[in-house]
Amino acid sequence: MTTRIASLSARRALKSLGANLKTARLKRRISLKDFAERIGVSESTLIRLEKGDEGVSIGALTMACLVLGELSRISDLLDPGSDDTGLLMDREALPKRIDRRRGDRPSTVPAIATDEDDAGGVGF
Repeated sequence: MTTRIASLSARRALKSLGANLKTARLKRRISLKDFAERIGVSESTLIRLEKGDEGVSIGALTMACLVLGELSRISDLLDPGSDDTGLLMDREALPKRIDRRRGDRPSTVPAIATDEDDAGGVGF
């Protein structure tokens, strides 16, 4: 039994994804039958994928991207390095200040790095 996506915006996003997939296939002049065979699904499953049906597996989408030469789009999806919200939350979690405890020695890192500092491979 499949669950229906309640969010209208999520359904629209899936429909847009399906339409984009179909457009990419057509631009590459790949027939429906050939594309379905290459990604390992039936033609009816491919039609559902291109319509944005939420019941089609993510594996089928991944294989479609592979065949289209766009696999990196799947692996880059929600990449932590480009997740602006996650990066902002990480930044907000940083300490506001760092107190030196009694007995701690001051840092030996120079306040301003010079070209000489990098010569030994220790400058940052």
